[in-house]
Amino acid sequence: MTSVATVTASSWLVFFIGTADGQLIKISMDKAMKPTCPIVLYKSDEDHPVHSKMILDPVDKKHIYLALGNQMKRVAVAQCWRYGSMRDCWFSHDPFCGWCSSQSRCTFPDECLTSAWISIPEGSLQERMISFHVEETPSREKVILNVTAHLKVVAKGSPAFSCAFTTERGESLCAGSGDTAAFPSCSCVFLRDKFPAGGLGVTVKITIDNQIVSESWNLKNCSLIQGGPTSALCSECVAAGCLWSFTQHTCSWMPWSSHKSYTQGTCQNYSSGLNISKPEIYSITPSEISFYGKNNATITGKNLDHVTKLRIRGDMDCNLMEVPFHSRSSDRLTLHIPTVLHRLSRDSSWASGGRAVSVLGTNLQFVDEIEHLDPPQTLGVNFSSSNLQYYTPSVGTGTKRNVTVRLKVANETIACATLTYHPDPEFIRFTTSPSGDDLRITVEKKVDKLNISREELNIYALEGDVEHKCQLDKIEPSHSSGVDSIDCEIHNKANAKIESVKIYLGNNQFEVKEPQKTLYLIVLVICIIVLIFAGVGCTAWIYRSKQRKLSERMNEYVELLECDIRKEIRQGFVDMQTQKMDLTENVGVIPFLDYKHFASRIFFPDQVTMSGFLKDLDQASENAQMDRSCEAFSALIRNRLFLTSFVHALEEQKHFSINDKCHVASLLTLALHSDLPYLTEVMEVLLRALMDQYSNTQPKLMLRSTKSIVEKLLTNWMSICLYGFLRESVGQPLFLLVSALNQQISRGPVDSVTEKALYTLNEDWLLWQAQDFSALKLNVSFDVVSVGEGSSPLEVSVLDCDTVEQAKEKILGAFKSKFGFPYSGQLPDIDIAYEKGGQSVLLQEVDQSSEVMGSVTMLNTLRHYQIPDGASVKVITKQAHAPLSTQVSLKDDRNYSIKYFHLIDPDIDCAQGGNPERKKLKLKEIYLTKLLSTKVAVHSYVEKLFGSIWGTANSRVPPAVKYFFDFLDAQGESKKISDPDVLHIWKTNSLPLRFWVNILKNPQFVFDMEKTPLLDSCLSVIAQAFMDSFSLAEQQLDKHSPTNKLLYAKDIPQYKLEVKAYYKQVGDLPGFSSEDFKAFLQEESEKHENEFNETAALQEIYKYLHQNFNAVEEKLVQNGASSELKEKLQQVKDLFTNDKSCSWD
Repeated sequence: MTSVATVTASSWLVFFIGTADGQLIKISMDKAMKPTCPIVLYKSDEDHPVHSKMILDPVDKKHIYLALGNQMKRVAVAQCWRYGSMRDCWFSHDPFCGWCSSQSRCTFPDECLTSAWISIPEGSLQERMISFHVEETPSREKVILNVTAHLKVVAKGSPAFSCAFTTERGESLCAGSGDTAAFPSCSCVFLRDKFPAGGLGVTVKITIDNQIVSESWNLKNCSLIQGGPTSALCSECVAAGCLWSFTQHTCSWMPWSSHKSYTQGTCQNYSSGLNISKPEIYSITPSEISFYGKNNATITGKNLDHVTKLRIRGDMDCNLMEVPFHSRSSDRLTLHIPTVLHRLSRDSSWASGGRAVSVLGTNLQFVDEIEHLDPPQTLGVNFSSSNLQYYTPSVGTGTKRNVTVRLKVANETIACATLTYHPDPEFIRFTTSPSGDDLRITVEKKVDKLNISREELNIYALEGDVEHKCQLDKIEPSHSSGVDSIDCEIHNKANAKIESVKIYLGNNQFEVKEPQKTLYLIVLVICIIVLIFAGVGCTAWIYRSKQRKLSERMNEYVELLECDIRKEIRQGFVDMQTQKMDLTENVGVIPFLDYKHFASRIFFPDQVTMSGFLKDLDQASENAQMDRSCEAFSALIRNRLFLTSFVHALEEQKHFSINDKCHVASLLTLALHSDLPYLTEVMEVLLRALMDQYSNTQPKLMLRSTKSIVEKLLTNWMSICLYGFLRESVGQPLFLLVSALNQQISRGPVDSVTEKALYTLNEDWLLWQAQDFSALKLNVSFDVVSVGEGSSPLEVSVLDCDTVEQAKEKILGAFKSKFGFPYSGQLPDIDIAYEKGGQSVLLQEVDQSSEVMGSVTMLNTLRHYQIPDGASVKVITKQAHAPLSTQVSLKDDRNYSIKYFHLIDPDIDCAQGGNPERKKLKLKEIYLTKLLSTKVAVHSYVEKLFGSIWGTANSRVPPAVKYFFDFLDAQGESKKISDPDVLHIWKTNSLPLRFWVNILKNPQFVFDMEKTPLLDSCLSVIAQAFMDSFSLAEQQLDKHSPTNKLLYAKDIPQYKLEVKAYYKQVGDLPGFSSEDFKAFLQEESEKHENEFNETAALQEIYKYLHQNFNAVEEKLVQNGASSELKEKLQQVKDLFTNDKSCSWD
């Protein structure tokens, strides 16, 4: 010890001790001067002694300055950061460190000012964080368990403090009698007869602020701890929290209101009852030994012949280590004690070996051998002073490899370091130059990673048979040439003719000879160079004319390409600026689906079995026996405990897929549609359970996707509650947007095979390969006219690049738009004919005049038939025995996309085609303006639609939205979710993502219409913009971002402000009472009463119950279901089993 500094921390005294070998050691003492375990805060690499004067940092008081040799070090007085848990932080017994509850880390007290700082107690050093003892009440009917937390809490105000006592079965220990808590102690009163024969397992959880500390004990009945008076019996009594009497040698209950506390040390001096003399130790030799058993140690003393166990402890270790001993007598005992790791002087060697490597450190005299692994080799050592040296062995290969070096001490091996072998150094050449009277030699070596030093090199120069020593001057590493230079000098030999140089490196020898300069070699090289240049010149002369012609053709092609690109860009700009936005809003009657068909498409979007659950007006009633079984099951699912247990049991089954979960959720919605208040109550219970699952992991992911029954149940519930709002407020803007998109798409070419279009919002569906097109007006008359149909020719707008089928679709669409009802003939049942000069030409998709490229046929267009603007076309009924070429639809062919093409050429060589228009190069980026023009055309419809969804005119918010948002806010508050982003994401995932996006992308759920893949792609872009408006993250967009993100990039910030205002206004509205909302739900149930076949839904649900009956029954037992409920479940099973009319095939 060379220096000492003392600091007080609360009631603790902290010593900082500097040592002669460069260590700074810290020891803390309590009021009774009981020390904690020493801690090494710093260790000098050079073993310099610590100067006698050490100074505490006067600014932060958290560092201490010490001097070692010629250095000044600033060392932290504590290493709180090393402890990763509250328990580790406490057991460090460091008065400077404490656990910060808000930051969940071990800190200094001034680093935790916003929450509780929990540290070791003041006064005395404690072995346990929580201690206990038990008392018996005066009536002897009850037992009091007193618990004390040995903690120091520093906080603003009084932090919350509570205790919870539970048995090993998870039951509350104090139930019915209560527990009391007042920091730092709490107690629990329970009946004495609760003690079983083997003891009572008790766990106490102490909560301070938001930190939980728990301990478990096995309490025993103090009066039952009996036996002979031994130290073991005393320890058992004290460990059970009881009172040991040293006079009567008995164990009893702690007296009423006693505050005595005992530890295991109380019984250490208790007599064992054996007549054994206490061992005494006089000396231990030797005083310095290897940790790895190099030497045995001998203890001399007396009374050593009865020793059975021996434990040792080092000067810097507080833990005792039991060691074996070989022999013992009354005055001598020989023990075997199980070298600090060191580093190597060099970390690499050349492959051929022989490099001197030193192991640096202290106490190396205990090392016997050095081992190399891969391949295994044992090497001798040469020890001198503190330096242990050996020569690396050869590894016999020139590739890089890593070898583990280990030290062998007695019977132990210690991993020391890793040595890297590199290929042998490669010496390339040498040069000589006079330097005064001396001759300077420069040897060049390829760059390597061996870090060869001057001391390892010996260079000799050979002049004939004479060998001259070359004195090494320097080694210059290369920075760019890839060659290192080694300079040496031969004194007084300036004119020597050096023929070769020998280089000795370790045990290896390298020789570099003077390069031979032969005349014939130079001549050969010159001849080869001349021949190469002649060949190159000849080749250049031969191909010169061809290159000139090729260059001319390329220049012409580039000029034509530039001209076409300029034309396309200018035309796109003109179209975007001059195009008339005359999309009509006269769409006639909106074809809303009725409620039950709307619900069926929401509940079962991918299934066609929904028709069995829809109840028609004339549907016959089921027989009474079936009603009795299904009614019993209906009553059973209206038991909340059963239904929640049923749902959880199904979701725990590995074979239960996501599709099954969605199916069960929709079946439950149908079965409980007549009782929406109860369905809502069950959904809330399941949502709370779902929140508990996500609260410990990633709460922001909740409700993002449909992976559970309750998430699909929420989707169905939102659809039911918002159907009225959808029809009254959102339906018309949505239908106008869909109609506007269809009109805009039809303005430009649409490829009939791939369904890509020139006017779209989605780049993936952009028809950038489209050729020039023109608009046509057709005067259409109809062959078969029913009442009100076509009294005069109908003017229809088409494109000359439209196929015959596309023209027919536009004709039927124009008919329906004008007259308000569809044409009597369907698309597959009609043909169109071009009338000219009293003759008519039947227009067909494919006929004998169709253009064929290889094995692919081009669909006929109006341009193919040379239909002019203003042409007369007649709609006729398709002949019953039509030729094969006029089949019902070419698209019915499975190989339709392989056999035919429309506007996009097939991937074949069409160089022999006669249409030069097809050979023009098309660039996709030129047509990106079409995306923007389509966006501008429908932008007003998009804004009206978004405004109708999140607009709150006259504070008109759907009751379900207000109620559910209030529910989420309440759950967030009860679960202490402080991050407002979590609640925002929950609301976004439950309403916009789960309902509105589903409606935006699937208008066919709301209207009687067909959604094409092209329309779906456009709606997906709008739906993405809709969801981006609810996102909290800022968009980082650049030229590489997808166009569907860039298209609405400028609109999203404004939409986000509107969404923020919408959420705020919903939150500010007065909430609904439970009774009012139940009345709303009941009214919704009554509106659609008898529209669904609940019996069929119950039968389908029972199938899942039947398949998983044991799992459901087991879940009910786990949830503590009553015997009456279990009997009802068995009754339902018996009814369905015995009633064949209610079973399934």
